Amino acid sequence: MKRYAIPGLFLVGVIAIVYVLISAGIGKQDENPLAQFATGSLAKLDFSGAGDPAGTDPFYLADGSARTLDTFKGKTILVNYWATWCAPCEKEMPSLGALQKARGGDTFEVVAISVDAAEDKEYAEQRLGQLGAPNIPFRIVTPEQYELVYDSGVQGFPTSILYGPDGKEIARLAGEADWSSFEAIGFIDALLER
Repeated sequence: MKRYAIPGLFLVGVIAIVYVLISAGIGKQDENPLAQFATGSLAKLDFSGAGDPAGTDPFYLADGSARTLDTFKGKTILVNYWATWCAPCEKEMPSLGALQKARGGDTFEVVAISVDAAEDKEYAEQRLGQLGAPNIPFRIVTPEQYELVYDSGVQGFPTSILYGPDGKEIARLAGEADWSSFEAIGFIDALLER
């Protein structure tokens, strides 16, 4: 019996080590079913703020009237903070225009909010159309009105935050993405089917 005890213990030890290594390699599976869409240009999707409420501070329309993100309750929205002085923002804008064209409607909308200076407001509004997104209404917060930007936890531009119809965050992506890509359209479709 002793003859089999040491090899048996050795075998159990090897099996335990293999199990630990395989478990570490696989890692804990993300419990959010939407995490499967965090691939390609959406690889940086961050779900850690899921459930956080949208900011309540105002943004402004081209005519200067104030609105809040509460305006969009009942609709899934992709809020994109962008600026004309931000090259990645400008590069991403055509794909946001394409996403709005493909999926915009009663249940979904791209809400692009410019963070340009007040004196650049007209240029930013014009630039939005030039960048291939004339179908997205112009909205702005100037540096003097950044409360919404700060309350939303935006740390750089572009930043896109998805909110559900309940006004709660679903996910965010810091940096540019191709919002007209296969994975982005699939992600938006999955959100709209929930």
